[in-house]
Amino acid sequence: MVSKEIIKLVPKVELHDHMDGSLRPQTVIDLAREQKLSLPSEDPAVLTDFFIRGCKQKSLKLYLDTFAYTVGVMQTEEALERVACEDIEDLAAQNVVYAEVRFAPILHTEKGLSMEEVVLAVLRGLETGRKRTGTQYGLILCAMRNQDPSISLKVAELAVAFRDRGVVGFDLAGDEIGNPPKKHIEAFQYIRNKNFNITIHAGEAFGLESIWQAIQVCGAHRIGHGTRLIDDMTIEGEKAQKLGALSQFVLDKRIPLEQCISSNVGTGAAKSCATHPFNLFFRNNFRVFLCSDNRLMSNTNLTNEMEIAVDSFNYDIKDLEKITINAMKSSFIHHNDKIRIIYDVIKKRYSDIRSEYSLL
Repeated sequence: MVSKEIIKLVPKVELHDHMDGSLRPQTVIDLAREQKLSLPSEDPAVLTDFFIRGCKQKSLKLYLDTFAYTVGVMQTEEALERVACEDIEDLAAQNVVYAEVRFAPILHTEKGLSMEEVVLAVLRGLETGRKRTGTQYGLILCAMRNQDPSISLKVAELAVAFRDRGVVGFDLAGDEIGNPPKKHIEAFQYIRNKNFNITIHAGEAFGLESIWQAIQVCGAHRIGHGTRLIDDMTIEGEKAQKLGALSQFVLDKRIPLEQCISSNVGTGAAKSCATHPFNLFFRNNFRVFLCSDNRLMSNTNLTNEMEIAVDSFNYDIKDLEKITINAMKSSFIHHNDKIRIIYDVIKKRYSDIRSEYSLL
């Protein structure tokens, strides 16, 4: 077992971080006051309880309803810069050395900002956070499943246009049920034709068909969540006795699965932390790693997700290092940059911690 002190210290990589789901409660209060918006409470503790009630009650509706308040206060360039900078600062406080932050630009245009202005403001904030902390970042732009596919294409075009200014990928988020990814095929074709990166939320609220479409129709290079892939596996103990065609393909092609334990339990995608399929994927050599998803709504961070994994699955420091390297290998930055961070930062820090704490 690894102590909480060591878990806090180890270097981490975060690849599934929703900026609009990771605000500080006090920041929500400050921005709401500035913009004269009403909140359920202006007491940080009470407001925190409001944001995490959906996760506590395992109510997806309550969980999602709270985003109206975070998105609502993120409608000015100043607000977007602040939230983006604080996102990096908060990740750095958990010893995250590289992060991919994601958000949907179209959701922040309610007060007249263009999507280009929104992205520029966020990139300014992320860069300020990097300069303050040293934590490296990439930005992923999300399209929303329930919106018109023409908007998705515009977001895809925007992502490619900013590929040399900090944007590293394109995502499709939102309710899976009734909103198949293939509906947005034109956006995905554009991204693929431009040799750019795709991650798609799939296999969380809907089953194997969602994952299959994301990979085989839309060309996803990573899958957000993918918990339902377990339905395509026959398991005895911790060992996969038989893999279906889809799970075998995901394993063979090393398609990464962005796993979010607390979030999945809070939204009902998994029954409990102990029964979350992360461990089965990990023990059977799938390319999986831990993510926090929405730190505010799920009342978590990457340190906490590692603590859950250690407590639930009896992981040691070697397991945590493998999980972290899995994440870095799966990032959307260029290969040489990945290698530099893996060897010069992650492996070095893990080695130093082993020496300092006399760990094998």
